[in-house]
Amino acid sequence: MSELFMVVSLRAKKGKEEELRRDLIAVVEPSRKDEGNLRYELFVDEDNPGHFVFVEHWASADAQHKHHTQGPHIQHFHAHGAGNVEAIDSVLKLNRIA
Repeated sequence: MSELFMVVSLRAKKGKEEELRRDLIAVVEPSRKDEGNLRYELFVDEDNPGHFVFVEHWASADAQHKHHTQGPHIQHFHAHGAGNVEAIDSVLKLNRIA
């Protein structure tokens, strides 16, 4: 199985930027400890503090899928923090070709 790279871009609801920022930061460290995680970073757009981007690198698509569907920190975010997300602008699943 090949490695998987992901870039996920999302925006906070107006007025919920700081809450979403806090909730997203809370998933970073536990996600880095998930089996198969090689990189898990969170960025914010310097011109738009409500626009966040995850850059992820996984040993396999299966590892990423397990993280996304079974990780307790991700499940907690979906139950308690996802309501502050206005939109997921893009989810790119990338395979390195060179």
